[in-house]
Amino acid sequence: MAIQQLHQQNTELSECIDNCSEAVQACEMCADACAEAGEEMVRCLRLCRDVADLASMHARFMARESEFHAAQASLVADAAETCRDECAQFDADHCQTCAEVLEPCIESCRAMAQ
Repeated sequence: MAIQQLHQQNTELSECIDNCSEAVQACEMCADACAEAGEEMVRCLRLCRDVADLASMHARFMARESEFHAAQASLVADAAETCRDECAQFDADHCQTCAEVLEPCIESCRAMAQ
């Protein structure tokens, strides 16, 4: 039973690492595109950079099973939700893709935070 629970936890951990890594990529691409889009995209750019940095750090902390990764998970989820909502306001493909990629990151980080 304990080994099964450990395997399940590692699966959830691996899934969250993957979701955070995908969020990093999507946010970096979105931020880069927003940098060229003008003044109205500044908040989106900043939020994407924040999420990329936070999710990257969180993935590294999970990979080494840091005792602090659960506390970080909540912060990443909060930041990713704010970023998703901002990106969803824009019709640009990069923003829509970013918003879509952030959803599983938010869900898996919320699960890791519990």
